[in-house]
Amino acid sequence: MTRIARNLRRVAATLVATSVGVGAASTASAAPLPTFPIGAPEYTVDVNTPGAAPGYIYYSNGVSAAALVPGAGKALSDVPATAPANIVVDKAGHEVWRYTPPAGQDVSNFRTQTYQGKRVLTWWQGGTVGGHGSGADYIADEHGNVIETLDAGGAPSDVHEFRLTPDGRALITSYQEVDADLSAIGGPKNGTMYDTVATVVDVATKRVLLRWSAAEHVPLTDTTTPGKLPGSDTYDPYHMNSIALDPDGNLVISMRDTSTVYDVDIHTGAINWQLGGLHSTFDLGPGVAFAFQHDAEFADPSTLRLFNNNSSGFQTLGVSSVQWIHLDPADHRATLVRNQTHPDGLTAFAMGDAQPLPNGNTLVGWGMAPHISEFGPTGDMVYDARLPLGTYRAFPADWAPTPN
Repeated sequence: MTRIARNLRRVAATLVATSVGVGAASTASAAPLPTFPIGAPEYTVDVNTPGAAPGYIYYSNGVSAAALVPGAGKALSDVPATAPANIVVDKAGHEVWRYTPPAGQDVSNFRTQTYQGKRVLTWWQGGTVGGHGSGADYIADEHGNVIETLDAGGAPSDVHEFRLTPDGRALITSYQEVDADLSAIGGPKNGTMYDTVATVVDVATKRVLLRWSAAEHVPLTDTTTPGKLPGSDTYDPYHMNSIALDPDGNLVISMRDTSTVYDVDIHTGAINWQLGGLHSTFDLGPGVAFAFQHDAEFADPSTLRLFNNNSSGFQTLGVSSVQWIHLDPADHRATLVRNQTHPDGLTAFAMGDAQPLPNGNTLVGWGMAPHISEFGPTGDMVYDARLPLGTYRAFPADWAPTPN
């Protein structure tokens, strides 16, 4: 066994022992265990058919992929294949660009976006702790030169979301530790928890246009997990992990620890509707069942797409999948359009996303189940690659950064 392989196995042991708790009684009977969180010694393409879209894949490497896991940074420190980096590969798996952050910093959520009519590179950079990030969001030109940095209106930016809108706004997550009475969810009366916040910022002026606090709008008792991270006395009952816009320009917010997607009025902060969880506005049709989800966004004006983790590591309900859910506001009905699983039955206990491709395919980052896959409209897998460690999200693009 090579040194890299031995180190990867040691990392895997840390991930499993400290976060997943293999064999724990909380894992649902008859449900699969989360997928082993170590893939290949390097980016390895196993499937690449003519049906796969041309272009590049953007992803982030490093400890931010294991932000939920105490001690993972130490375990990863001497494994070069898992060092923090923003990476671009072509579909053959050849690395064509890499950005390595300064020592001691992590990167995540690396992608292409558009700012002021120009294509740019964006990512989050900073430190990870307690399942979230504390850092800043970066905008760089096509060569990787940083042209703008942002925070969440004076608060450190979190790792989970940094999305630019066509009109020059940024959607940013942040986490703030606050004092709270946690007795309603089995915690101490004088405890601490993470309030998770969605902030809308005007990029050019840095002006905060909206600050939406989960603690101010969602009851603690809506949490569907114990809400307390391993090795910590701070509870995490909400865990916001994505912000997008709905067809009317309101916020679509996903919270892992309530297993709910919220639609929030961008002007008033009021919750227009919620999908899933304990108080769904919509009646859920057959197959519309998700838990601990990530990356909720509209695929078309009436269809919500999300990555259904189906596992928190401590509780596993089934395999992970991408779900397309048709929403009928008039009848308050949610109908499953499509449920895409991986042929290997992957179960990701954290992270994950799904992105549309111009040819109708869908690129899926399987989070802590270290795969990046592509599926055709009928569900056939046309591309699949294994990573050393999972990536928070994976994004397709038709261009790669170029040197100055």
